[in-house]
Amino acid sequence: MLGNTTVFYSFSTNDIAKSKDFYEDILGLKVIADEMGMLQIHIEGNKPFMIYSKENHTPATFTVLNFEVTDIEEKVDALIAKGIIFEQYPAPMKTDEKGICWPPEDENWPIIAWFKDPAGNILSLIEERY
Repeated sequence: MLGNTTVFYSFSTNDIAKSKDFYEDILGLKVIADEMGMLQIHIEGNKPFMIYSKENHTPATFTVLNFEVTDIEEKVDALIAKGIIFEQYPAPMKTDEKGICWPPEDENWPIIAWFKDPAGNILSLIEERY
């Protein structure tokens, strides 16, 4: 029924101005504030995603946005230099001191590092290992 539709995603924030600054200045993404006060985030090769203001915003307890990268350590270091603090998790997704989860060599998991936006939404960097 919906197999031939176009999809996009959205999530909320409690401070649209802080979110705009974060996604534009820290992450370096193209951000457009639309006429309804929502943010359209444009990433080349993808449909824009939306961030909208919600007064009683509660951050999701799961990852809302994943960025596929080719050199996760380089990207983590660059974001740490901009003030990003990466999440620390215990096993089985145990992270190192920078916040990178290095899966065992015999597992086919990607390398992942999680961080939060100003509204507490969980984002990640992912590097595929194959």
